[in-house]
Amino acid sequence: MNNQTNVASYEDATNDDLSTKFYRAVWRWHFYAGLYVIPFMLMLAITGLLMMYYNVFETRFGVKPSVEVSGEMLSPNRHYEAAQAVYPNGQITRYIPPADATSAAYVEVVTESHGEDHGGHGGAGHVLSIDPYTNQVLGDVVKDDTLYYLANDIHGTLLIGDLGDRLIEIAASLGIVLIVTGLYMWWPRQGSNFRQVLLPNFSAKGRALWKDLHVTSGFYISVILMFFLLSGLAWAGVWGGKFVQPWSSFPAEKWGMEVPLSDDVHASMSHGALEEVPWGLEQTKMPISGSDAGITGVAEGYSIDLSSITDLAYRIGFGPKFRINLPESETGVYTITADAWDSDTTDPTADRTVHIDQYTGKILGEVGYADYSLMAKTMAVGTALHQGDMGLWNIILNVVFCLTVIFLCVSGIVMWWKRRPSKVGRLMAPPMPNNVPLWKGAVAMILLLSMAFPLVGVSLIIVLFMDLIIFQNIKPLKRILQ
Repeated sequence: MNNQTNVASYEDATNDDLSTKFYRAVWRWHFYAGLYVIPFMLMLAITGLLMMYYNVFETRFGVKPSVEVSGEMLSPNRHYEAAQAVYPNGQITRYIPPADATSAAYVEVVTESHGEDHGGHGGAGHVLSIDPYTNQVLGDVVKDDTLYYLANDIHGTLLIGDLGDRLIEIAASLGIVLIVTGLYMWWPRQGSNFRQVLLPNFSAKGRALWKDLHVTSGFYISVILMFFLLSGLAWAGVWGGKFVQPWSSFPAEKWGMEVPLSDDVHASMSHGALEEVPWGLEQTKMPISGSDAGITGVAEGYSIDLSSITDLAYRIGFGPKFRINLPESETGVYTITADAWDSDTTDPTADRTVHIDQYTGKILGEVGYADYSLMAKTMAVGTALHQGDMGLWNIILNVVFCLTVIFLCVSGIVMWWKRRPSKVGRLMAPPMPNNVPLWKGAVAMILLLSMAFPLVGVSLIIVLFMDLIIFQNIKPLKRILQ
């Protein structure tokens, strides 16, 4: 009985005043956007929770190995030798010194066979955890086979590469449409007040209660959700990679004209599914070893190797946690880096990257948070918040946020289910109002969105065309949607 009443009132309410017509048009767009976005939002929230679990309770490489303090730590060169003994034909690409007396050292090795599996030398390879006192190998994991990296790859590409990235980018862009249309629908009208929408009416029942909870929850997380979507979009392939990131990246020329630059960019230091370089540096060119450029780094008379580079890192202020990327070619450099993106620190304003010539030991270039562009600074802080890297409060906030996103998705489905028509085979989209004299504004909005977010603009144009031209003129499709 309730379903029939809802359907009747729902379908007959198309001849209202302008304000009501516009409200119903917005509701229709909110519904369409939700149809596409909900599966992606559920995926992003669930994989986000999984990645935060590993960041907090274990490590990105799995369970944190147990290390007992026993005398003096062996040198980084000895840790290097332990990894080389396990994979004598592999190339060591990264070293992470022990963060404290009871932590393991980590060495990343790309093996020939694994590199082929992942498209050549850029393969993810193995991560070895090494007892810094005994040189015993405590663990050996294939980097991209860990649950953390699986969750991250799903979170970013759905495991289908660029296509998945584009689909998620569309979902994130349409998520912004959901927020804007949702806030418009939330705004008090027709005698209601802010108190009624800020606090749900727990005495309500059925769909009314679900709607109150959906509206109130959506309002309270709208700002955070917008922030999460924008920070995620900045990593996406089109809006981020093609539009925002290129003009926000650090210009390598600031190191000085005498520092020769490679055709390789900083993103080349990432191996596998996860981006492991700060957003503002990914597209910045790398310096080249083998010139007279740079300032004194490793003192004259010392060998330039992993141990001396690690000592240099401590001497110039790195620690307790940082990473050293080793040269991967004859012109490559040692790169010391610590950033919140990789959970090296809980303070994103402490981001720091230093490049050292592998032959002279000279410092070729250094980039810190203060050198970032405004957008890169925003992304450094935004990414840390997005991942929950800024401490316990950040983790709690993100867990509550993810759970609320899941509730919004579920409650949206429940509301649709409770007002669905009894007749099978009908989607029951909100009705298109008759004679809405606002099409110019809608077109202007789509053009603005197209310029700001290209994929969502294209998506809206397609949906608008299908809705106005196809769905409204082909009776079988019109019956299914209404």
